[in-house]
Amino acid sequence: MSNSYAFRILNVFAETTFGGNPLCVFEDARGLTEDQMQALARQFNLSETTFILAPREGVQADAHVRIFTPGYEMRFAGHPTLGTAHVLRSLRGLGRDVAIDFLAGRVPVHADGDHWTLTAPAGGAPKTQAARESDAEVAALMGLTTADLASSPQWVDTGADQLLIPLRDAAAVMRAQPDSARLEQWPLSSLARKTGYVFSIDGEHDGVLDITARYFFTTQGGGVSEDPGTGSACANLGGWLIAQGRPLPLRARVSQGDRVERPCRLTLEVTAAREIRVGGNVIELARGAVTL
Repeated sequence: MSNSYAFRILNVFAETTFGGNPLCVFEDARGLTEDQMQALARQFNLSETTFILAPREGVQADAHVRIFTPGYEMRFAGHPTLGTAHVLRSLRGLGRDVAIDFLAGRVPVHADGDHWTLTAPAGGAPKTQAARESDAEVAALMGLTTADLASSPQWVDTGADQLLIPLRDAAAVMRAQPDSARLEQWPLSSLARKTGYVFSIDGEHDGVLDITARYFFTTQGGGVSEDPGTGSACANLGGWLIAQGRPLPLRARVSQGDRVERPCRLTLEVTAAREIRVGGNVIELARGAVTL
């Protein structure tokens, strides 16, 4: 007996129809096995695919959601959170506040129209750690030199740890070109991921920091890919700003994805209580169903 599973395709952090970071959301994943979820994520071949399930016992949330890349499951990710909240509101007639239970914990999401904002699962004092590799080694992995660095790279964890690489200016961010011949040398996160988030602080307008960013990750079978818009890394950027002793509260607008022709615009807020909030617009593009 076959079953049909409805899905939606959305663009997150999008300000135009074909901007943003694409996401596939399965509306009701009950009945799907873990292997089937992984196979569907591989079939759609987007950076992430999410699967909506009933809340777990004892967790006050509107849904339990699992996130899969084509290669593995993730505990938390930013643009899947916002896009899935958008779908949950549509499916269930929810108001402006949605709570999602991920493997990393409960994440509250708030809507202002179609602009959604999540609060990172880890606030307060962010977890930070210096990179084990030298500044020169990390810069070389990104096709850069130490002269391009604004400060030493750091691991930051506000839900999913990533290596943050501060650069002197947006020109250096745009010039970054990871060396695929050095993939074996890339440092591993605690989740055994090889990633790098390069960014620059380009100034401040009306009390909002202007930031340019790019996010690179290694892919199955070798090679390096670039993510158009990375909410979890933006949350970690908030943690990095806290660790740098920036006065709070603060707000930032992060531009990402232009180099891969998928412009993403992310909002970042760090409150006086050190809550980290990441937001962006969500646009629904298509609906369909898979029969298994």
